Amino acid sequence: MIDVLAPFLDATVRTATPLALAALGETLCERAGVINVGLEGAIIAGCLGAVVGSAAFGAPAGVVVAAVAGLAVAALFGVIVLTARADQIITGTAITLGAYGATGVLYPLSFGPGGAALDIPTLGPIAIPGLSRLPVIGPALFGQSILTYLLFALTLGAWWYLYRTGAGLGWRAVGEHPPAATAAGINVRRVQWLGVLSSGVLGGLGGAALVMQVGTFSEQMSAGRGFIALAVVALGRWTPHGALAAALLFGGATALQYRFQAGGSALPYQLFVALPYLVTLAVLAGGLGRARAPGGLGREAAFSR
Repeated sequence: MIDVLAPFLDATVRTATPLALAALGETLCERAGVINVGLEGAIIAGCLGAVVGSAAFGAPAGVVVAAVAGLAVAALFGVIVLTARADQIITGTAITLGAYGATGVLYPLSFGPGGAALDIPTLGPIAIPGLSRLPVIGPALFGQSILTYLLFALTLGAWWYLYRTGAGLGWRAVGEHPPAATAAGINVRRVQWLGVLSSGVLGGLGGAALVMQVGTFSEQMSAGRGFIALAVVALGRWTPHGALAAALLFGGATALQYRFQAGGSALPYQLFVALPYLVTLAVLAGGLGRARAPGGLGREAAFSR
């Protein structure tokens, strides 16, 4: 049993890491009252940035370039939505489509028609001495890459900031009732910008985590993770730890469909590919997905005057 469960948990955490990073950023963004539908664009930009940076300067540089690429996409979204006050959903959708097109053009220009080989430098797992040898959970929690450990630290830090500090209370107030936050002396526009930029950086890191697992890039390799992250945020009740748990649920379903396919089942493989999405929809439709969104989420009234 242990021989089966340990690899499954390891695959769950590894698969969930890119999605959880993006979902954490979206949680911070939506807690500030803004829905960044362009998160998918930040992830795919981060994927290309990670490949370019890693090929040129090594894996750590690839992670940095990925974060900057995601930040640039989020900044464009912020200018259009927060400054020009355009519709958030339409803007995010357009930015995602634009990011798909831009990365599809820039990739062959950077690596030629053959693309990048599978020998792009990546971040290998870092086993924590002692802890990584624990039965079952050791490899899953303490034998991952640095980006997974960063995810755990950022999730804890975001939870502490939002729920244990006065600044975090102000951040949540912006998402709940912007006029009241303004009356309390909080700079609503500043908090919203920080939320949007945070989603871009973490979305870019999610793209880097995805590339570091496979060592290459392919068009639209984000595969809708930005949109799934929106569902994960709602499933996690707009909390950092909830988003992590929901991402792990999706990662577990993905790892399970890999195992089903490897088992040689006679069922169509498309059914197994759809399993993670079906699980997410089922949980969202059930009681676990029912939670009240921040009161000012997605409303133009959330913008400071």
